[in-house]
Amino acid sequence: MMRDWIRPGHGITLGIALVLTGLQQAVAADVEVECVIQNTVDVVEPSPWQVRLRALGVITDDKGNVNGIPGSGLSYSDTVIPELDFTYYFTDNLAAELVLGTTSANIYGEGTIGKLSKIGKTWVLPPTLTLQYHFTQFGAFKPYVGAGVNYTVFYNQVTGSADALDVKNTFGGAVQVGFDYTVDQHWGVNFDVKKLFLEPKFDAVVDGTNVTGRAKLNPWLIGTGVTYRF
Repeated sequence: MMRDWIRPGHGITLGIALVLTGLQQAVAADVEVECVIQNTVDVVEPSPWQVRLRALGVITDDKGNVNGIPGSGLSYSDTVIPELDFTYYFTDNLAAELVLGTTSANIYGEGTIGKLSKIGKTWVLPPTLTLQYHFTQFGAFKPYVGAGVNYTVFYNQVTGSADALDVKNTFGGAVQVGFDYTVDQHWGVNFDVKKLFLEPKFDAVVDGTNVTGRAKLNPWLIGTGVTYRF
């Protein structure tokens, strides 16, 4: 009968078997949960989007000339401006960066036209797109190099000693070098140097005479700020 079959020895053995089965199931469940957690962590990838906010020093080359006037020269004011850029990572190493910022520049006569002093002033909008290579083998320190193109728009142009001034919009090249230093998964600091090759033509009227020339701005853009990776 049932009571005869479940003897004391058999009951202890059955109890031990049940306990061991329960432990095995608990261990298996823990391993399964750990695997799920591990797999969840593994699939979390950083966003391909990154944004930076920098303070940017714009330092121009003081070169240029007015056509037909030997010994003529030009110089320009330097500025410090806020600058915003967006970066998209195609891979860990390859990215594209779009730089947005605007500044003003005073234009001065030099050399044989030095008596003109301040010829005029223009605002400059040089959106710049670069393709970058990021080095990832240095841990939190992530240097990069890049090259690209800018299209510079000159607007809100006002005259000084000139009667009229029209600096022409133009394309130019760009090269850069810099680094990010990551503080955590999202935040970091950045230092960046760019060189824009920017030599727009201009038309002007000075003392009733139409003149043309080329402003060889070719600015250095030196910036530092914070970076955020989404």
